[in-house]
Amino acid sequence: MATSAQLAPSVDRFRFKTALWIFLGLTTLFVFSTSEVLLVTNYPMYHAYRLQVIADRGLLIPHVLFGAIALLSGPVQFSSRFRQRHLKFHRVLGRAYVVSVFIGAITGIALAAGRPGLPGTFMQAAAWIVCTTAAFLTARNRQVIQHRQWMVRSYAVTFTFVSSRVLNLWPRYWSHLGDAFAAVGVIAFTLVSLLVVDIGLNWRELTTRRG
Repeated sequence: MATSAQLAPSVDRFRFKTALWIFLGLTTLFVFSTSEVLLVTNYPMYHAYRLQVIADRGLLIPHVLFGAIALLSGPVQFSSRFRQRHLKFHRVLGRAYVVSVFIGAITGIALAAGRPGLPGTFMQAAAWIVCTTAAFLTARNRQVIQHRQWMVRSYAVTFTFVSSRVLNLWPRYWSHLGDAFAAVGVIAFTLVSLLVVDIGLNWRELTTRRG
């Protein structure tokens, strides 16, 4: 029987994961309600962008659809309990995630082609593909720990599609999205997300002093 001292780390981990998913969920709802909903209602500040979205709908629809699949499948994929009980579905959903990432990344680059934001989008898409490919290969090779780490990195990049829109309602920030500042912003969000994840993955090693 496990002692209270042995159970404490798992309880703390569960609480942290729960708080993290709640935070990510609330952030997603905030972005959806302040960006996407206002886009549909033709919010004045978004008018020019709305016209661009309508013009790009041929690429934008698959980009958004497969990006949403990748975003929404994350919480299920990271559930240890669900994975243990439904391993086959976990693997099927994992493949769907990989396909969604590749389609989302490629259509994202196509949407940014010929625009000032292309360097940022290309870097974001490249990081997304690299992390996801590494997660797929480590899963195929049954390297469970490495697979989880690369999946966390991959999902961190996935979530930059939400986090990079948090500041959209700030007029000064929004006014620069049509120029090179957009590329810098996307690159910054992507690098910071990966950095935070790697610090989290290595937190124990960083804070444990060897005797």
